[in-house]
Amino acid sequence: MRAFDFAPWSRSTVGFDRLFEMLNADRADSDQPYPPYDIIRTGEDTFRVSIALAGFKPQDITITAQQNLLTITGKKTEAADDQDYIYQGISSRSFERRFDLADYVEVESASFEDGLLQISLVRNLPEAKKPRRIPIGGGEFPKVVEAGR
Repeated sequence: MRAFDFAPWSRSTVGFDRLFEMLNADRADSDQPYPPYDIIRTGEDTFRVSIALAGFKPQDITITAQQNLLTITGKKTEAADDQDYIYQGISSRSFERRFDLADYVEVESASFEDGLLQISLVRNLPEAKKPRRIPIGGGEFPKVVEAGR
């Protein structure tokens, strides 16, 4: 059987993890692009996306949630420093990071503290889509009355 690398999709999607586990494609990937991030399962239907944004302020970041897509953009609002850097390891470049969300996964909240953006996600499955137990009745089936009789 041919092996496929689903890592590019698994690292930028939330809520599809069961699919990737079934396909045995949840592999560690070391070439994560800027900015670095983690996707953490915090419960059966809850997740957290943590993004390291050193040097950014909350007003530099925009979070947009639309159907099945979470987009985080960062753009520095202040003018470039006129400092004479000997070495600049803290990136200040603009970015846009997109995460595909599974059906019914919604953004619950977001916080920014100590250079770490935390976005809480929850899977809100409608009652009609949840599995339900069907009771088994005893006795006869109800009688059907035919039209016209």
